[in-house]
Amino acid sequence: MSARQPRLFLVPTPIGNLEDMTFRAVRILKEVDFILAEDTRTSGVLLKHFGVETKMFSHHKFNEHASLNVIIRRLEAGERAALISDAGTPAISDPGFLIVRACLEAGLEVECLPGATAFVPALVTSGLPNDRFCFEGFLPQKKGRQTRFELLREESRTMIFYESPFRLVKTLEQLALVCGDDRKASVSREISKLHEENKTGTLAELVQYFNSKTVKGEIVIVVDGKH
Repeated sequence: MSARQPRLFLVPTPIGNLEDMTFRAVRILKEVDFILAEDTRTSGVLLKHFGVETKMFSHHKFNEHASLNVIIRRLEAGERAALISDAGTPAISDPGFLIVRACLEAGLEVECLPGATAFVPALVTSGLPNDRFCFEGFLPQKKGRQTRFELLREESRTMIFYESPFRLVKTLEQLALVCGDDRKASVSREISKLHEENKTGTLAELVQYFNSKTVKGEIVIVVDGKH
């Protein structure tokens, strides 16, 4: 394998349903020299399910700066690596940006496989305009949060946010203050899993709905732009 051109593969993994893993993703994970995983325990379950025995190393937001040089040296020596996150496409609100940039700066090839990303099905099933949209990921929890809201006040494109179930209602309430109670929006959770839910309505209606129930799972909020 080392005789082939060194390369970093970004390999998406299922966000819920294991059937969303592609044949190509499994093959790449079996063929590379090593795998970089956000959480080796979580990814270990996935790899075992698909019979992948490739050596795995931790690569997460707490050690990615320190491990970059070692990874680059291994790739420059002719090895191939795959980067995976706990779920979805690496570098989308997950580690990945730094290593991709370092590889490109070192003249190394980077290839991203198409695959699962939570915000795409959430956007498509929201019924909101999807010809133009902006992905905001996770909003700042404290510092800069209000500033971000103010910047988005006049946004005309459909807006997409990731959120935790513990902050869902608070974020919906803040969005309603900024955008208006009657702004159309949707909340998607547990995408591709058994208890998937896609709820649409105004921001006020969504606040009322999710205030009355216990919410679990990862959340995608989609908000209509200003018209």
